Order: sequence, then structure tokens, then C-alpha cells
Amino acid sequence: MGAAIQFFRGVDEPVVPDIRMTRSRDGRTGQAIFVFEEPDALAPNAVGDITGMFMLDEEGELVTREVKARFVNGKASALEATYTWKSTEDFDRFMRFAQRYADSNALGFSGSPGDDDGPAADDNT
Repeated sequence: MGAAIQFFRGVDEPVVPDIRMTRSRDGRTGQAIFVFEEPDALAPNAVGDITGMFMLDEEGELVTREVKARFVNGKASALEATYTWKSTEDFDRFMRFAQRYADSNALGFSGSPGDDDGPAADDNT
């Protein structure tokens, strides 16, 4: 099984997000911010209400309920989801998911030059 992101249970989101990460100086807490431009979850034929973002892989599921829509001219055009971790164990688990997700979607990891905050997913295009 690869890794997938869902906004509706059982429906993988095909749009690959831009992912930015921040971590505290001690590395224990941090956030990953996912931005999906024009995701299928916002399509007129979407299955229902978005109640969270579900990250699934062989270890199970990571969930965040912090999902917001971005609007342009009154129309939802993007989704922004924030996943927060509060321990190094949670961070390690998230990074295992992120690596599997990157592998499943032919992505790579890259950090900003001189940035010690950690890696971010990048589509290498």
C-alpha cells in the first residue's frame, strides 16, 4: 500500500499539495502546512462536506481537522490544511508518512537554503 491523502473517506485526492514545514528550536513541536490548488475535493460533484484531512499509509491514519478553503472572486479555489505535532514521536511518524507519500507520488524532499527547520515536499519540476 502506498500513501494517500483524503478529504472524503475512501476517496483519494489526486492533486498533490505544496507542503511547508516548521519546527520549534528543540524539534519537538511543529506544523506541516498543505496547500492544494484546485483540488478535486472542491469540485461541484464532490461527495459531501469536508470534515478533515486524512493521511493514510501502511501504519494507519494521521488526521487533522484544521482545513480551510481559500476563495478567489467568491469561489473556493484552494484548500489549506495544517497538521500539528507535539512530540518527536509524532514528528517521526509524520515524516514516515511524508516519505511514503513522496514515494507514491514521485516527489522529492528539499529544504530551503540555510534552513534548519526540516524538509519540505517538492515536485522537482
